Amino acid sequence: MGRILVGLCQVGAWGCFDEFNRLEERMLSAVSQQIQTIQEAVRAGGEMTVDLVGKRLNVNPNIGIFITMNPGYSGRSNLPDNLKQLFRSLAMTQPDRQLIAQVMLFSQGFRTAETLANKIVPLFILCKEQLSAQCHYDFGLRALKYVLVSAGNVKRDKLAKVGAAALEDVAEQQVIK
Repeated sequence: MGRILVGLCQVGAWGCFDEFNRLEERMLSAVSQQIQTIQEAVRAGGEMTVDLVGKRLNVNPNIGIFITMNPGYSGRSNLPDNLKQLFRSLAMTQPDRQLIAQVMLFSQGFRTAETLANKIVPLFILCKEQLSAQCHYDFGLRALKYVLVSAGNVKRDKLAKVGAAALEDVAEQQVIK
């Protein structure tokens, strides 16, 4: 970790350490001291030099250090208080797939978007739960969006061929089938 931080300091890059709370507590303590040293140098401005892993180096003021944590991970460590103070907390929630699907369908020209969203989202959830967990099965939000955009393309193709007057609301339900 120390060498990564040295590299970030020298080039002024941003680093995002994913699932930071999976590190052991003794490692977290050592890393928090290094991060604190870097942040103090950046806040002080002027000549920004720090001692990291036995090296004296200049700190590029563009450096950014970010962490993500997974509170659901069973083997996680609690962050020390001094490390918590170095970062701003940001909480995220699960996306509302139903609402996203409904908006996507409306944007694709479906008038019965709510009904269609109430059908396709549970289908994706059931597929994710019931089908085997193989890497080629993807029932995430990106796949759902792709299916909805594809349905919109099919609808537009049918409209171009048949004409808007001939295409009934029932046909919208058939596009998803």
